[in-house]
Amino acid sequence: MKQINIFDNEQFDNYKQEWQDMPEFVQEKKEPYSKIIIRFKCEKDLEEFSKLIGQKLTKKTKSIWFPFKSHWNNIKKYWIYEK
Repeated sequence: MKQINIFDNEQFDNYKQEWQDMPEFVQEKKEPYSKIIIRFKCEKDLEEFSKLIGQKLTKKTKSIWFPFKSHWNNIKKYWIYEK
């Protein structure tokens, strides 16, 4: 399904009237409180640490949140326009 552009669509030409006096949306980037780099000598050490913190880690894991916080949260939510 192709996504429509509401700003170049006759059906939505009145968006300026609808959005008049709307507050500006500003979303500040949320930075973590702290970050650390942990190095593992071997796969066994990585697996042991993974069990200790209760999170799945692989040699491809670049970062995690502790406690666990999914980075897929917002991907499951989307808007579909149907005529």
